[in-house]
Amino acid sequence: MAGLKRHLVAGLLGLALLCGCSHFSGLHWPWSHKAPAAPTPVVELNVTTESGVATSLPQYWKRNTLVVDLRGASDAGGLILKPRPGTQWPVRVAFRVAPGSGVLEVLADQRVVMPIAASGTQPIDLELAADVYTLTTAQIIVRRSPG
Repeated sequence: MAGLKRHLVAGLLGLALLCGCSHFSGLHWPWSHKAPAAPTPVVELNVTTESGVATSLPQYWKRNTLVVDLRGASDAGGLILKPRPGTQWPVRVAFRVAPGSGVLEVLADQRVVMPIAASGTQPIDLELAADVYTLTTAQIIVRRSPG
C-alpha cells in the first residue's frame, strides 16, 4: 500500500511539472538558440563584365560593409562595379571569395592586389581599405587571376 501511495504521489508530481512546463516557454534555455537568419540579398551596385554585359552577383550587408559575393563569377575577364543611379558608394566594400581561388586585383582610385588564402573551407571576405575608392570614384574594376 505504501508503494502504491509513493507511485501515485510521484505520478501526480510529474503531471503537475509537465503542466507547469508551459509557463516556462518564455525562458531562454541554452539549447534552444535559433540559427542566425540568412543574410538578405540587396542590390546596391550595378555589376557588368568588362565587355559591357550586365550580370548579377549576390550582395549582402554585413553590419556597415557591403559584401559582394564573387564565388559565382566567371574567372575570365573582369567585373565593373558602379553605384546605382542616384546613390553613392557604400562606406565599406568587401568581396567574398573561395579559398585557393588565386589573386584579386582591384582598380579604383588606387590599385590593390589581394592574395587569396590557399587553404580553408569557409568563404573569405576581403575588405577594401578606406583609401582605395572615394565617393567620387566612377567605377571599381575587379579581376581574379590564378595565383
